[in-house]
Amino acid sequence: MKIESTEFRSNKTRCAADFYRPDCHHPHPTIVMAHGFAGQRNFRLPAFAERFCAAGFAVLLFDYRSFGDSDGKPRQHINPWRQLEDWRAAISHARQDQQVDPSKIYLWGSSFSGGHVVSIAAEDHTIAGLIAQVPFVSGLALTRTMAPAHALSLSLHGMLDALKALLGLAPVTYPVVAADCKRALLDTDECYPNYRRLSDNDPHWQNAVPARIALQLPFYNPLYNAQKVRCPALILAATEDSLIPYDLVKTMAERIPLGQLITLHADHFKPYFDDDFEINISHQLNFLGQQIQT
Repeated sequence: MKIESTEFRSNKTRCAADFYRPDCHHPHPTIVMAHGFAGQRNFRLPAFAERFCAAGFAVLLFDYRSFGDSDGKPRQHINPWRQLEDWRAAISHARQDQQVDPSKIYLWGSSFSGGHVVSIAAEDHTIAGLIAQVPFVSGLALTRTMAPAHALSLSLHGMLDALKALLGLAPVTYPVVAADCKRALLDTDECYPNYRRLSDNDPHWQNAVPARIALQLPFYNPLYNAQKVRCPALILAATEDSLIPYDLVKTMAERIPLGQLITLHADHFKPYFDDDFEINISHQLNFLGQQIQT
């Protein structure tokens, strides 16, 4: 395979990406991929991209605006609707590539980006298929699981950050993960050690995001549009997931007309690593193989 650095513009801001190209005849079926909540494209996603590319798929793997190698400020600003704009720009960039089959664009997302790929496929019925790994389902449901004191702290930080943004001041940030998990956005016991493992102590990654996401999250609910998805969809749910309840992910899969549910006996992060990764990727490659044959 060949890996090329590339970039595209999303609302005039440069997004950095890698294009994985298989050593076979083109035009290629192509998978567009992006990272999860507050991550970067180098957070174990190359392991997936390499396996997809070895199976004959081109892969466009990108960083959202203000994350990783992409431009944009404030850094690590999470806004789900802005990230959906980045997805649309990435898909357009892939379709314009001469080595890509524009009729065979697949989407891949994990956790927060797993919700994004469902949202995008619900509006873009030219998408050939999607894979959503332990996907974000409903911000409203997620906030309801938080302890009241934690939810209040997040809301207060969010309001202060939003006010400072209006005044053009530096953002108020909140930790993504913490050893004391109740003082972080990702607030369950599995998050801190596993997120640190995902990041592999990347010196460029910041364990903090502008707190305004706390005000936006309850209003972002990909589940509501799941029934509008027309393409085949592989939804992978984890039975021990403490962040995104298994039953919610199962409901999402059931609402997608061509949805297929795979149950992983793992927590939210195990599908990225070791034997759990091998089990996970085998399901995904089987799904993609079936799509190409039909």
